[in-house]
Amino acid sequence: MKFRQLILLKLKRKIYKKANMTDTFEHKDTLQGNERKCIATGKIGDRDAMYRFIIGPDSQVLPDLAAKLPGRGLWVSANQLSLKLAIEKNLFEKSAKKTLKVKENLISEIECLQSKRLLDLIRLARKAGQAVCGYEKVKEWLSKDKVSLLIQAYDGSSRGKSKLSTPDKAKFIDCLSSLELGEAFGRQNAIHCAVTSGGLAKRIVQEAHRLTGLRRNFGEKSPERKRQLNER
Repeated sequence: MKFRQLILLKLKRKIYKKANMTDTFEHKDTLQGNERKCIATGKIGDRDAMYRFIIGPDSQVLPDLAAKLPGRGLWVSANQLSLKLAIEKNLFEKSAKKTLKVKENLISEIECLQSKRLLDLIRLARKAGQAVCGYEKVKEWLSKDKVSLLIQAYDGSSRGKSKLSTPDKAKFIDCLSSLELGEAFGRQNAIHCAVTSGGLAKRIVQEAHRLTGLRRNFGEKSPERKRQLNER
């Protein structure tokens, strides 16, 4: 009987090793629920405030912003300082205990992907009738107490933005440029945007928080993102 149990145990380990579908680094620390451990800082936090990375077939470190791809999960806090530390100190390799390839522009790539995720959510909110842009429309929604999230472009006029106040229980975002915000509404640019309450608003706030942590200076876009926008 013991021999049979031993065989089954070895077989399970072999299958587990081959599939490599579990985030071993998470279970190693017996984390619960949405908790994950940052390989750069060692701090435990909510997975929604982190980026997940997997190891590709060619030993390439790949970002998994949606945290859905199979493979070992390596988690890093969603800010540029932690990402730089993980790259410069070879913490991906140390955590995986193997030689890995890390792109030189990995942070810029993540910034572009994160910006796209945020803009896609704002587009969804617009199509669902849960978001509007433009000073007058936003002002109207504010007067009707329909706003749970106010978004203003960081490069907009301070005087113009000061005329619209964030409601007491609402959230405020200003990590996007007027060009980016306009892109979400099919316009050349936009300064003001309002979103009603609901699941999309919560997700927009979440993704905006991660984007804010990525931009080196407040509201600054990476060189790669600037190049993409200039090409349009």
